[in-house]
Amino acid sequence: MSDVYQRSVELHRAHRGKVSVESRVPLETREDLSLAYTPGVAEPCRLIEKDPDEAYQMTSKGSTVAVVTDGSAVLGLGDIGPLAALPVMEGKCCLFKRFAGLDAFPLCVDERDPDAFVDAVAKVSVSFGGINLEDISAPRCFEIEEKLQDRLDIPVFHDDQHGTAVVVAAGLLNALKLRGTPIQGCRIVMNGIGAAGSAIAEMLMHLGARDLVLCDRYGVMDPSDERLSHRQRELAARTNPAGVKGDLSEALKGAEVFIGVSKGGLLDQASIRSMGDRPVVFAMANPTPEIFPQEAKAAGAFVVATGRSDFPNQVNNCLGFPGIFKGALAVRARRINLEMKLAAAMAIAAVVQDSLEVDRIIPDPLDPRVVPAVAGAVADAAVKTRVARVSHGG
Repeated sequence: MSDVYQRSVELHRAHRGKVSVESRVPLETREDLSLAYTPGVAEPCRLIEKDPDEAYQMTSKGSTVAVVTDGSAVLGLGDIGPLAALPVMEGKCCLFKRFAGLDAFPLCVDERDPDAFVDAVAKVSVSFGGINLEDISAPRCFEIEEKLQDRLDIPVFHDDQHGTAVVVAAGLLNALKLRGTPIQGCRIVMNGIGAAGSAIAEMLMHLGARDLVLCDRYGVMDPSDERLSHRQRELAARTNPAGVKGDLSEALKGAEVFIGVSKGGLLDQASIRSMGDRPVVFAMANPTPEIFPQEAKAAGAFVVATGRSDFPNQVNNCLGFPGIFKGALAVRARRINLEMKLAAAMAIAAVVQDSLEVDRIIPDPLDPRVVPAVAGAVADAAVKTRVARVSHGG
């Protein structure tokens, strides 16, 4: 890892960042200047003033995403602040361009008050077709996303929540298909109910999960526990129908599925052996998973997924957010709703149906089939649920 870190530092210093702005039109002659800028640009401005939808035809608004953070929960680095978060936001912008062909711009906002943060983002949102919230700590991230979506008429998507949930759902559905068990018949134990964990739990319940046990650092979550956030207590009240109590090891006994978005090294082989026959393990803590794949498989795990690129079945948000935004922006969606997220999960899962195996339950992030499949499914769902302004390609 130290070699990767050093090479990354050298890359960033050599290029002084990873994103830039380039012109889509020629600027070589006086005529070019007259058309792109003054005096010609006055007429597009007048048309947009009369009909704001013209901005989608004559500006980059409809193909540009703002990648927005306050730097309070960056990758595995924690609260490092907005300036130190800039390299990550630039990287996310590169991913939008590489995978979806969308332009993206990093906005690192030096503001921790949720209402002031929402106000700042809302005031600049007119330039963008969508807002990708990134690396904002829970529970503030929930409030910020909800308030921004209520205030704006463009998609607002917290990728740490919903992107992760979409990809986990896709992988789990395929893993359970290989196992021959419907999601309704599985006990699923989750550990780490923050931003990602909460969204995963909601997604799995919408997919039919009935026996979902949620755990945090204190063990199985109890809706009466005042240490939990309001959202966690609400989730706890809707899950754990069998009334399981105790710590994570107790919850895992007999469970078919473990999903971890928590801390590295939390599981040992005894915990895996205590689970049901041929368990499915999603150990997604980074860079150290809750249990390494080789250890989990030696203890009897049937399918193992992690968040790492050096193991099979990487749960990578690159499988989700590029296609989700591409599809949403293609139809000028006002929001990204549940139906669009479920459509994205199903589309990701479908990509590998012809080559499904225990070490291939989700596509490779570089698979060129993923983004078109996800974008098409998301756009269709947006049209069907009437959050689209136009049909495909409008």
